[in-house]
Amino acid sequence: MESLIPPLLNGTALGALLLLSALGLTLTFGQMGVINMAHGEFIMAGAFVAYLTQLVIPSSNLSIPVALPLAFLVAGLLGLLLEVGIIQWMYRRPLDTLLVTVGVSLILQQAALQIFPAQGVPVENPAWLQGQIDVFGYAWPLRQVFTIALAGVCVAALAAWLKYTSFGRRIRATVQNRDLAETVGVRTRNVDRITFFVGSGLAGVAGVAASLIGGTNSQMGAQYIIPAFLVVVAGGIGQIKGTVIAAWAVGISMALFADWTTGSLAQVLAFILVVVFLQFRPQGLFTVRTRGLA
Repeated sequence: MESLIPPLLNGTALGALLLLSALGLTLTFGQMGVINMAHGEFIMAGAFVAYLTQLVIPSSNLSIPVALPLAFLVAGLLGLLLEVGIIQWMYRRPLDTLLVTVGVSLILQQAALQIFPAQGVPVENPAWLQGQIDVFGYAWPLRQVFTIALAGVCVAALAAWLKYTSFGRRIRATVQNRDLAETVGVRTRNVDRITFFVGSGLAGVAGVAASLIGGTNSQMGAQYIIPAFLVVVAGGIGQIKGTVIAAWAVGISMALFADWTTGSLAQVLAFILVVVFLQFRPQGLFTVRTRGLA
């Protein structure tokens, strides 16, 4: 039993990181139908914001709390620019959004290579994240606990925003029937822009968490974009609760497989499990059966 504790804890932390990466896609892909392959580069942007914030703020204890809202803002603005400049012309054409955003992701990767070193730059963990806590004899890194807590806060905030605010009701109306929503006075263009801003901003927050674990580099977005899409699809399109469960299951699977084999093969095996699951339940864990999306 004790041998299962490290992979369960590490897998939960990895699942939280995948959840942070997938939350934004729950909005932009799950609820807007946009296949945004540049989402991974928004994660990268959040990671580089964390690095730049540490350059500006000497105290690493303050830099991460400051970097989180800054990363949300920067990645959100990048997403808003993408939506206004390109995506707004391609709603209901998901394959076109796929092709276009692949090009955007390549442009952002090259831009990062021109600005930052090719080998990436480190992000220092603040003192309050450098320790461990003892869990049944296993020294669990505090940075992993922080990632789980951050994911929990983001999930709660997003679910409350969608369910209890007037703007959340506008999103649901736009998703269910855009034309009818416009006839009752919903400004769907504003809904699209703000939704894309929030979804992209969540990717920036995920980038800060990722930078604390693996540093930064121009290719880091590619490490998270495919797992994030799989998590969203396996959980059920537009379903936050399904995304949470699927992220945790994928994270645990990858950690358990990593105990028996290499990390890259563990990732492949976990993805195969997701693909097999989708063969039996292509709609994912949950489907939209009522007017609520969460």
